[in-house]
Amino acid sequence: MIGVIFRKAQNKIQDPAKLKRLIVDLIDKEEWSLLDTDLKGDAYEGLLQKNAEDVKGGAGQYFTPRALIQGIVEVMNLQPGETICDPACGTAGFLLAAHTELRKLKLSKSQLAHLNTRALTGVELVDSVARLACMNLVLHGVGADDTRIVPIQVRDALSGKHGEYHVILANPPFGKKSSVTITSDEGDVSRETLTIHREDFWATTSNKQLNFVQHIFSSLRMNGRAAVVLPDNVLFEGGAGETVRRELLKQGDLHTILRLPTGLFYAQGVKANVLFFDRKPPRPDGKPNTQRVWFYDLRVNQHFTLKTRPLQHADLDEFVRLYRAENRLTREATFGDANPQGRWRSYSVEELLARDKASLDLFWLKDDSLSDSDNLPSPEIIAAEIIEDLQAALDQLKELEADLPPASS
Repeated sequence: MIGVIFRKAQNKIQDPAKLKRLIVDLIDKEEWSLLDTDLKGDAYEGLLQKNAEDVKGGAGQYFTPRALIQGIVEVMNLQPGETICDPACGTAGFLLAAHTELRKLKLSKSQLAHLNTRALTGVELVDSVARLACMNLVLHGVGADDTRIVPIQVRDALSGKHGEYHVILANPPFGKKSSVTITSDEGDVSRETLTIHREDFWATTSNKQLNFVQHIFSSLRMNGRAAVVLPDNVLFEGGAGETVRRELLKQGDLHTILRLPTGLFYAQGVKANVLFFDRKPPRPDGKPNTQRVWFYDLRVNQHFTLKTRPLQHADLDEFVRLYRAENRLTREATFGDANPQGRWRSYSVEELLARDKASLDLFWLKDDSLSDSDNLPSPEIIAAEIIEDLQAALDQLKELEADLPPASS
């Protein structure tokens, strides 16, 4: 009964505090220890999502939409016995989705034990968020039964490579630059840009996303595979960005890019993509490991908002089907002369490397809102998109301001 009540309440109650009080009241009336693991986990996930919606004090920056996570995990073709890592795990959404996906398979006793105790690894920088992730995993049955050790490490993932994994799934923190806050003996607080120097990196930069791309590639086992949510600047930025893209195309197999619409994330103004790539050994002929990059455009003529039109799993059905996780070599484009609005097409690596700065920022679909006023989205969506763009510009100005030297007195 508690499960039915909770699921209804989760959809209707918008105030996280009210939902929490309801669950506490229900727990007081039930024997909590007797509830099944799935229900306890569902309740906790619901609380996390409601907390993320609190734009003032919530953990939205650590919460990736679950529909997006599920779609990504579905195409990764996870196998029993593999090790899976999220180096920026937040509240452990990717790790739990991977756990759920693998539980759908017929696992032996030893495979199930491996999944629950050794398969998953999460890294989180923020201690309070790491505690949320640990509780989330425990309530879903993950962790050693004898010691209740949960596989979450509290540290800076970019500080160095701490293992190699078959699969890496991640949504690194938004914001372009890494920084460290310094407090002087006099109590003055300043922030300095943090540039990462690592021998296993292709480029030295303070750009967090570029550093996470390099870290993730370096942390993959040979022939390991990754799916990473990254903002648009990773696709077109020059300097270190160009270096990273060229090396990723050469040393890895960057086979798929999913272009995401705005309105998916609690951090406003985010235009993001999911990059799917494998780590490969060098080719004897010296040519790039990437041969073709397939793009799926879920952005043009798509409008989502967190509350009135959130992303649903069904919105990713076509991408999941066209991805063909069982055999990527059999992919077929939907874009062509007969279907100019097809969202699925590919480019050869030669075409991409010949572009200015090896840019992967590609569009081919006609944006209906630019040519036909009748097709404009609702005023609420337009206003939300304007606010997101303004917020993104403001965040960038704040980053620049933080890097400026203090004014002389």
